[in-house]
Amino acid sequence: MQPTNRCIEVIETRVGDDRNDEGRKFLESRSPLNFIDKIKRPLLIGQGANDPRVKQTESDQIVSAMQKKSIPVTYVLFPDEGHGFARPENRIAFYGVTEAFLAQHLGGRFQPIGQDFSGSTIQIPAGAEGVPGLKDALSSNGR
Repeated sequence: MQPTNRCIEVIETRVGDDRNDEGRKFLESRSPLNFIDKIKRPLLIGQGANDPRVKQTESDQIVSAMQKKSIPVTYVLFPDEGHGFARPENRIAFYGVTEAFLAQHLGGRFQPIGQDFSGSTIQIPAGAEGVPGLKDALSSNGR
């Protein structure tokens, strides 16, 4: 589905216009890729491979940049999702990872992931070791 002209206008107004030098310079000055050194804590990234707003290549870039700087990152990818996780199985899987990630890095308790991946298309391209029980949950669900 292609965005409408009105949608493009709204994005250009709110975010920036990449079709001219001034707009590209503005966007570049705010790109998270230019602020990798300011990231001081582990990061959890959830991405739908079919997201029309935040392309998977953008998440891939930030994950790669963080890995090069040895900054902990956990990357959760759903090949059948877009912007937001529409399938309930994928939402439950992401919530399970998020809960364990937050407990690991902020403290507190969490319910083990267990069967949260049942029916989900979850993939973890990076950082499974940063989430307690994630590797076991992936292997017990055939991933």
